Amino acid sequence: MATLARLGVAPFRYMAPALAVRPCLRCSSVGHAAFLHFIEIPACVYKTYSTLPSTKLPTTLSLAHQQQTLSEAVLKEQEGQLTLGEDASCATTKGFGKKDAWASEEPQQCSVRSKKKTIKKKKTLIMRDKEPAVHQDECVVTKDSAKQDACASEEPQQSRTTCNKTKLSKTGKLKKKDKEPAVPQDEDCQIHQVAQIKNISAARLGKDDLVSKANDAPDKLKYKKKQQKKTTQQKRYYTQEVAGVLAYLEACITTGELDLAQLCLQRLEKSATYGQYLRTSMYNILIHAWAKQGSLLHVAQLFSNMKKLMVKPDLSSYVGALECMGRAEHCPENILNRLLQDMEQNGFTLQHMFDRYPFFSEERAGVLHTVRRVRPDFLWQYQYRKDPYSLPLVAQCYDQFKKEMPSFPRLPFTANELRQMFRKQLAMEEAGFVTVESVKASKSVNSDTARQRKGRIEHLRSHWRQELPLAFRDAKSKVNPRRVSHFGTSIYPFLLLLSEDDYIDIMMMAITTLPPNGEALIVFAKDLGRKVQSRFCIKCKEKIGITALVTKVYDHYVELLASDGKVHDKFPREYWQELERDLLHWYAYGHEDVIWPDTTTMQLGTFLTNIMVSDMNIPKNAKNPLQQTLIPAVYHTYNYQSKRKIGFIKPHPLLTQILESDHNSSLIFDAFVMPTYCPPVPWTSPTFGGYIVTPAQLIRMEEGITKQRDLLDHCKEEDPSKLHVVLDTVNQLGSCPWQINEEVLDVIISLFNSGGSTQLGVPPPPSAGPILPKYDPTGKTGIADRTDYNKAVRLARKTLFEMHSLHMDAEYKLSIANAVRHRTFWFPHNIDFRGRSYSCPPHFNHIGSDTTRSLLQFAEGKPLGPNGFDWVKIHLVNLMGRKKCESLSERLRYANAHMEDVLDSADRPLEGQRWWMESDEPWQTLACCKEIAKAVRSPDPAAFFSHLPVHQDGSCNGLQHYAALGRDVVGAASVNLIPHEVPQDVYAVVAQKVEEKRLQDAANGLQIAQVLEGFVNRKVVKQTVMTVVYGVTRYGARLQVEKRLNELEDFPKAHVWKASTYLSRGIFHSLKEMFASTREIQVKTSIQSITVCNMDIQQKPHTMKQKNAFPPNFIHSLDSTHMMLTALNCYRKGLTFVSIHDCFWTHAKTVDIMNQVCREQFVALHSQPILENLSNFLLWKHSGLLPVKKKEHEGHFKLLDLLKRVPKKGDLNLQQVMDSVYFFS
Repeated sequence: MATLARLGVAPFRYMAPALAVRPCLRCSSVGHAAFLHFIEIPACVYKTYSTLPSTKLPTTLSLAHQQQTLSEAVLKEQEGQLTLGEDASCATTKGFGKKDAWASEEPQQCSVRSKKKTIKKKKTLIMRDKEPAVHQDECVVTKDSAKQDACASEEPQQSRTTCNKTKLSKTGKLKKKDKEPAVPQDEDCQIHQVAQIKNISAARLGKDDLVSKANDAPDKLKYKKKQQKKTTQQKRYYTQEVAGVLAYLEACITTGELDLAQLCLQRLEKSATYGQYLRTSMYNILIHAWAKQGSLLHVAQLFSNMKKLMVKPDLSSYVGALECMGRAEHCPENILNRLLQDMEQNGFTLQHMFDRYPFFSEERAGVLHTVRRVRPDFLWQYQYRKDPYSLPLVAQCYDQFKKEMPSFPRLPFTANELRQMFRKQLAMEEAGFVTVESVKASKSVNSDTARQRKGRIEHLRSHWRQELPLAFRDAKSKVNPRRVSHFGTSIYPFLLLLSEDDYIDIMMMAITTLPPNGEALIVFAKDLGRKVQSRFCIKCKEKIGITALVTKVYDHYVELLASDGKVHDKFPREYWQELERDLLHWYAYGHEDVIWPDTTTMQLGTFLTNIMVSDMNIPKNAKNPLQQTLIPAVYHTYNYQSKRKIGFIKPHPLLTQILESDHNSSLIFDAFVMPTYCPPVPWTSPTFGGYIVTPAQLIRMEEGITKQRDLLDHCKEEDPSKLHVVLDTVNQLGSCPWQINEEVLDVIISLFNSGGSTQLGVPPPPSAGPILPKYDPTGKTGIADRTDYNKAVRLARKTLFEMHSLHMDAEYKLSIANAVRHRTFWFPHNIDFRGRSYSCPPHFNHIGSDTTRSLLQFAEGKPLGPNGFDWVKIHLVNLMGRKKCESLSERLRYANAHMEDVLDSADRPLEGQRWWMESDEPWQTLACCKEIAKAVRSPDPAAFFSHLPVHQDGSCNGLQHYAALGRDVVGAASVNLIPHEVPQDVYAVVAQKVEEKRLQDAANGLQIAQVLEGFVNRKVVKQTVMTVVYGVTRYGARLQVEKRLNELEDFPKAHVWKASTYLSRGIFHSLKEMFASTREIQVKTSIQSITVCNMDIQQKPHTMKQKNAFPPNFIHSLDSTHMMLTALNCYRKGLTFVSIHDCFWTHAKTVDIMNQVCREQFVALHSQPILENLSNFLLWKHSGLLPVKKKEHEGHFKLLDLLKRVPKKGDLNLQQVMDSVYFFS
C-alpha cells in the first residue's frame, strides 16, 4: 500500500462488495452493446457519460461520485423519471471529448438535454434534406458515430473509408441513396470495385451488367487488389509516427497529463488519414493508466472504441481491465465473468496470463484476487515453459550439456566483491555520466594562473546555472500543449519528464563536449534528445521499482559467477530467469522502454538547442568575467557538404579557449561509454540485458526498421528457444573480464604527449598540421591564383579537421584506459541483424585498432602449460606479418632466432633497436614481446600465468564458407579446408594465375600487359580477393586495384586506369576458375525487392545494391553462426573465449582445445542442408507474389524455376577440415 500511495495509485479493493445492477426498464438491457466486453451500464446512463468530455471526467467526477450516479440513474430509470427513447444497441458516443456548453451540468440534466438536442438535430437535418448516417434498425445517431460503426466490419487500416450512406424518409423508414450505394460484400464487393474503376454508378446497373463490366476489366481489378494488398502490408509495420505517438502517450501518462493522452487518441480515432495508424499498444497505455486510478468508465470507453475500430485487444489489454476492476470501488461479478469469457475466446487463458505477463508482485496478487471472485477454484502455480529446441544444431549443443558435466568458468572474485562492483556500476548509471582525467599533458603554469583559470570556469558555470532555469521555464511556458501535430502529439509532455536541473545538466554537458569545429545540428539535437530519453528511462525504472528488483536478483546471481559461488551447471540466462521466477514470480521484465523515434528526439533536442543558442552566454572579455558585455557561447551556422546545405552548431572560439584550459584535467563521458565495473546483466530478452538500468537493445537496428522487431516479437512468443543460443552467446562474450596492460599504456601515453607517430598509429596533435595558406595576387608571399588558393585552403582545413578528430579519438581511448587501469572491467555485447557481435561501449573495446587491442589482456591468468609458450611465439610471428606461407614449425624457429630482438623490444621499446616497430601490428607485437620476456625470465615458463590473448584467424573465411557450401575441392584446397604441409595462400595463388595470364597477353603484344611486368604481386590482388566473396562489383574491384597501384612509387601513373581495369578482370577470371561451384552459388537474381513505406509514399531502394548486399549478408550470417556455436561449446569446456568476427581469442594454454571445437562446429554447421533450406525459404517467400503485369509473369516463373534448382555440389569431404592445421591458425 505504501508503494501505491507513493505513486498515486488506487489500491486494490480486495473486499469491495459488488454493485447490484438491475436491468434497465426503458431500454430492456443491462449493458450497452459496445460494452459487452466489459462494464454493464444501461444505455440511458451510458448516453449521459458518453457525452461528457473526457477532460472533465477526472476532475468533476470522483470514483465514488461515478458509482453513486450510476446507482441513482438506474433507480430513476426504473421509476420512469429518466427517458431517452433510444434502444441500447443504437446508443453511441457523441463527440467524446468535445467541449459542450452543458458539460458541467448534472448527469440527469445532461441526459435530458442530450435527448432534446438529438431530436432537434434530427428534425433540422430532415428539413434541410440532409443525409444523416444511420446505424442499424431505425435509430438516428450522430454522423461521426455512424461512420465508425459502419466501418467497424472492415479491416482496421480501412476503418475510415467511405461508409454506407442512407437517408431517412418522412415515414421514418430507411431509403437507400441512389448515387452512393452501400459498400458491397464478397462477390458484390468485387463488382462494386470494378464499377468504381469504370466510373459507372452502381445504381444505374443491374448485377448482370456489373458482372459483364467486371469481365471487361479483370486486369484493372487485379491491379487494384494488388495495390490494396500492398497498402495493407505496409501499414502493418510500425512507422516513426506510430513510435512517436507511443512515446507521447507514455510521456503524458508519466507526467500526469491524461487529458492530453486521451485527446491524442481521440484525434487519431476521428482522423480518416491518420486513424489507420492506431495500434493496440496505444490503447493499452491509456487502459493501464486509467486502471491505476480504478476508473471503469474510461477503460470501458477505450474498449468500446477498440471494438468499433476493429482494434483487437491483447493480453495486456485484458490485464489492465482486470486490474481496473480490482482497484474500482464496485464491480459486478457478471461483468467480470463476461470479461474472462471474452478473454478466453480470444485465446488467452488465465494460466497463460499469469505465466507470461510480467506483473509486479502487488499487481499479480490484486488481479489474482479479482479473478478468484468469480473463479474461486482457480489455483495458479508457475509452469516453466521449456520449449524443445527446434533447430538441430542448437538442440545438439544443449543436449550435450545435459549428458556431460560442463565446467563453466569462474571469476577470480568473491560474491561480496561482485556485489560491491554492482553497486558502483549502478551508481554510475544512475548518475548518467562520469568524469575522467585526461591523459593529455598539462602545460606548466604558476599557481596564480591556474587559480584564475579555475575561477573563470567556475564563474561561467555558476552563471549558466542561474540563467538557464529561467530561460527553460520561459521557453516551456510558450509551448501550447493543445497545439499538436497531425498525429495529435506535441513536445510539451517531454519537457515535464525530468526536473529542471536534469535538463540543465544535459545542456551544460553537451556544450562542454562540443568539438571546436562544431557538430551538425541534426546530430547534436538528436544526441541531446537521446540523453533526455536515457535519463528518463533510468529514473522511471527507479520510480516503479525495477531497479530494486534487479538489485535483488543480482545479489543472488553472483553465486553463479563468484569463485566461492554455490551454483553450478547453468547458463547465466537460465539462472537469472530461475531467480526471477523464484524470487519475484516474474518470468521477464515487463517494463520495456518505449522507443523514441528520431523525430521526437530531434524536436526535443532542437528545443534545448534553441535555449543554448539564445541564453548561454560568455563574457566578451575573458580576462574580466565580471564584465557585463556578454556574447553567445554557441551559435548556429551553415556548412556545405557534398553540395548540401547543413546546419551546424559551433562554439564560440573564446568558449573553446576557456574550456581547453580545463580539458587538460578532465573529460566527461556518458555512462554507457565506459566499460562496466561488474559482470553485465545477462540478456534474457531482446530489450533487457547488458546494463543495469541504462536502456539497450540486443540487436542494432536503424531507426524505422520494424520488420526485425516484428520477427523478434514473433519468435519470443512462438518459439523462444530460437533466441536462447543468441542470448547465451552474447552473454558469454560479455562475461569475459579484462584488465589494462599498464606497461604498454605508459609507452603509448608518453608517445602521445611527445607528438605522436603516424607510422605507429598514434595521431599527432592538430598543432603539427599544415598552416593555412595565404592569398597574394603578386605571388610573393602566398598563392596568386584564387582557385588554387581556395582549393589549398579547403585541403588544409580538411587535414586539420581530420587530425583533430583522430587526436581526440586517441585521447578518449587512452583516457578511458587510464581511468580503469587498476581495476577489472567488462564489455557488454550486442549483435547486428546478421548476428555479428559488437561491444556496446563505442570508444574503447577489443574490436578497435591495433593500439586499443594492445592495451587489453585477460583479467584471469592461466599457466602456459606444455604448448602454450610455443603458441605465444607463433602468435608473435603472425602479428609481425612474416612467414604467412610457412609452416608453424618454421614460424616457431623464426621466433626463437629473434629472441634477442624480442627481449630488447620489451626492455627498451623507444630507446632500443625498435624491432617491434617493423611489425604489421606494432603495439600488439610489443605487448607480446613483454609477455614472452616475462615468461622467459620466470623460473618455469610452463608454469607462468599468462594474461595475453592469443589469436586464431580464419584463412579467408568468406571463401571458406563458399567452398564448404559448394563442396568445391579446388576452392577448399586454396583456403585450407584440406590438410597441407604448409598453409595455402589464396592471395598468392590468384596473383600467380593473373601473372600467367599477363605473360600470355604480353607475348601477344598487349601493351598494358607489358607495362604491368613486375608489378603483379600478392599485395595488389589481396583486397579484391578478400572482398569478392562479399559482393564487390567490378567497378569497386577496379578502384581497389587502382589504389594499390597508386601506392607503388615506380609505377607509371598514366597507365593506372587501364592497368586497374585489366587486373580486376584477371582477378575475377582467376577466381571463377578456382571456385567453380562457388560461382554457381553466387547467382544474383532480382529476388530482393523491398518497399520502404513513408506515410503513403512508396520508395524503392537501389535494386543493384540490394542484389549485391544479399551474398555478403548471407555469408556473414554463416560466420556469425559458426562463432556462436564455437563460443557456446568453449564456454561449456571452461575456456575464456572472445571473438572479432572470424578471429577467435583465448589463452595460450587452451588454443588447442579451441581449435578442435572450432573445426567441429564448422563441420556440424555445413553438414546441414543450408542451400536446400535457403531454396525452400525463397520459394515460400516469392511463389505467391505474382507480378501485376502479364509480361512479367514469364520472368517470375523463370525465377521460381531457378530457385528450385539447388547448385550441384562437388566432392569435398568436410571431415578433412578436422585435420587441417591451417584452417584457423
